[in-house]
Amino acid sequence: MRKKRKREHVENYLRTTYKGDTLLEDVFLQHNALPDLSFEDIDTKTVFLGKTVDYPIIINAMTGGSDFSWEINRDLSLIAKEFKIPMAVGSQTIALCEEEECRDSFEIVRQTIGDDGIVIANLNAQASLEDVKRALDMIKGDAIQLHLNPAQEVVMLEGDRDFRGILRNIETIVKGIGKPVIVKEVGFGISKEVAEKLYNVGVKNIDVSGYGGTNFIEIENIRYNNIDFSDLYSWGIPTALALIKCRELSQELNLIASGGIRTGMDIIKSLVVGGDMAGISGEILSYLLHGGYENARNYLEATIHKMKIVMLLLGKRNMEELKATDYKIVGELKELVNNL
Repeated sequence: MRKKRKREHVENYLRTTYKGDTLLEDVFLQHNALPDLSFEDIDTKTVFLGKTVDYPIIINAMTGGSDFSWEINRDLSLIAKEFKIPMAVGSQTIALCEEEECRDSFEIVRQTIGDDGIVIANLNAQASLEDVKRALDMIKGDAIQLHLNPAQEVVMLEGDRDFRGILRNIETIVKGIGKPVIVKEVGFGISKEVAEKLYNVGVKNIDVSGYGGTNFIEIENIRYNNIDFSDLYSWGIPTALALIKCRELSQELNLIASGGIRTGMDIIKSLVVGGDMAGISGEILSYLLHGGYENARNYLEATIHKMKIVMLLLGKRNMEELKATDYKIVGELKELVNNL
């Protein structure tokens, strides 16, 4: 059942048509006509999970558990290795609960990236401590993503309906493993209030995964259309809003910006308003499935190039300078930030 669902999620992602708004367009960055920099001066390296990576980009969790997923993860891990960036695998529950062969599509990521790269394991935040350890061991994970997805689960025909005790379970995992825990939404955003609860139980890494990217309510609605859930497609916290409000909580919190991150400008803006890293998933998957490995690789190369162009036009030499950039917010984003 899980294998079939995994494939349906990828196929139905390609059939989705609803486009949410990250509100990153409401972030204004001022052009610097005297940058006093050479393009060659731009340094995009940063430290993530204790390792230096070449770009502040993560190929974020997508899939795993089938031959179809093996090919996707192999190609994505080849790209991650070439660009020296982290990669997270999709939920490993299928590999823990079903056939041994399901492990291959997850293990290929570490095998391809090698021991020097960063590979992130992934399970639902309701997973047991024992399963988290098994998921980490499976791919020699540098960290574990624990995903929160109540909005997806409640519209999924076979999904969970009971979300009690998740925060306590996350705390148990944080205290029970010697590796970083990243708590991640799946596209509906994390509020400042939720981030504070997570921070108070020891979570230091949060992926806001805001509204504006992959819409799992629509994906599940395509799978199960006996009820029309289209009036819920607009549910969620826009990525820009989630980043700004979560950053108010603490500068010590490591924030990953994901949810509708598609362009170099999206990456720059998400880092300026509070992110430490930017996660890309749906966009690079689309390039991969529509044009193969080279198409996806070229997309990422062009995205990085344009990101560096914007850094030059801001007069920012490196990540530290970029994240200190002044910005203004306008429109709906300004109204929401000022009233929440």
